[in-house]
Amino acid sequence: METKIVKDLMVPLSDYATVSKDATLGEAVAELKKSQEETNGKYVHRAVLVCDENNRVVGKLSMICLLRALEPKYDEMLPKKGGLHLGLPLEFQKTMLEQLRLWDQPLDHICQKAVDKKVAEFMTKPSEGMFISQDASINEAIHQLVMGNRQSLIVRDGKECVGILKLTDVFEEVANEISSCKI
Repeated sequence: METKIVKDLMVPLSDYATVSKDATLGEAVAELKKSQEETNGKYVHRAVLVCDENNRVVGKLSMICLLRALEPKYDEMLPKKGGLHLGLPLEFQKTMLEQLRLWDQPLDHICQKAVDKKVAEFMTKPSEGMFISQDASINEAIHQLVMGNRQSLIVRDGKECVGILKLTDVFEEVANEISSCKI
């Protein structure tokens, strides 16, 4: 079997949804949809990369970031950085929803907020653990995805961002390899 590296599986930056740090949430969603249409469904993106005026990646706006931005009360309950995996019982979640009046406005009313809110307020700023070299092995990438509990990694060629390595693409490669095994 040929040894694959990150560059072999990454989505090139030119095929990924990007917005400026001054973009609104609405513009980010529009860019995400546009990107998927332009690649004819080849890539299913779950985030938008946020770039500065020099086109350097300065953040990532995930689906969770976007949904949290639409309900400001989450800022009072959840940490700003990283994920929160509490595994709360469903009944407790329902009680929170009712008592804290989360999502108490119709969805079309809440989504109007996306017009004014800037992605820079809600994006995740990349930490060193979110980057990987395009020349790294897929084994190294798997380890970094698993240990960092990440859905994707930003791929670099030196200091320049050149693409995204998505967990789904890595998993597909692993699943194909397992399926091809002679048992």
